[in-house]
Amino acid sequence: MRNYYRTILINIHRIIFYILKARFWIRHKNRHSESDRYALANEMIYYMNKSSGYNTIAFGQENLPKEGGYMLYPNHQGKYDVLGIFCTHKEPLSFVMDEKRSHIILVNEFLELVDGKRLVLNDPRQTITVFKQIAEELKTGRKYILFPEGGYKENNHNVVESFKPGSFKLAQMSKAPIVPVALIDSYKVYNSDICGPVTTYVYYLKPLYYEDYKALKTREIASIVENMIKEKIKEHLATY
Repeated sequence: MRNYYRTILINIHRIIFYILKARFWIRHKNRHSESDRYALANEMIYYMNKSSGYNTIAFGQENLPKEGGYMLYPNHQGKYDVLGIFCTHKEPLSFVMDEKRSHIILVNEFLELVDGKRLVLNDPRQTITVFKQIAEELKTGRKYILFPEGGYKENNHNVVESFKPGSFKLAQMSKAPIVPVALIDSYKVYNSDICGPVTTYVYYLKPLYYEDYKALKTREIASIVENMIKEKIKEHLATY
């Protein structure tokens, strides 16, 4: 957590500026396109990273579907996960997160800026309602991040917890491509005792299209995606 507080102290003036700017843009969304709002979100990330010495290297962007919407399913390591994906993903993205955590200052503005969705944990009815909304948006070409582990553990050292099968119900509902994403060393940025520059890695793996998973149960899809991510992390750690 040392880097988290260090980043806030270094960027307090930027944080105030971007909170005010984001709130203004959110109140007047009709004046700002989805692409423009996504660019503003990435501008925020750029300056936070640059001032604090964080760098994210991505591989596999060629695996991302060229047309239409899709779901990104990454492992979950901490507060930097969405930011690391955003700054390496050219097309506008949104994400889904726990409703309770979503109202933290700056997190709330960031979520609203990209039209993110809030999930109330342990409320299946609300989850299905949100999944239906996202499924319709995916059909129009929007792209979303959903973490199938649910939460994350502090200082997790690249350990991947079991994926929740229910997370993949959303892909089934929309028939959208599933893109597994392997995040490595992302926990080091805001969820470890490290203080100083950090390099993280994002791997966009080969997608599963509807034809690949339509006959599978959600637990089978979860197992496939989880193992793909674990293998990539293992391969990376053996190489670097």
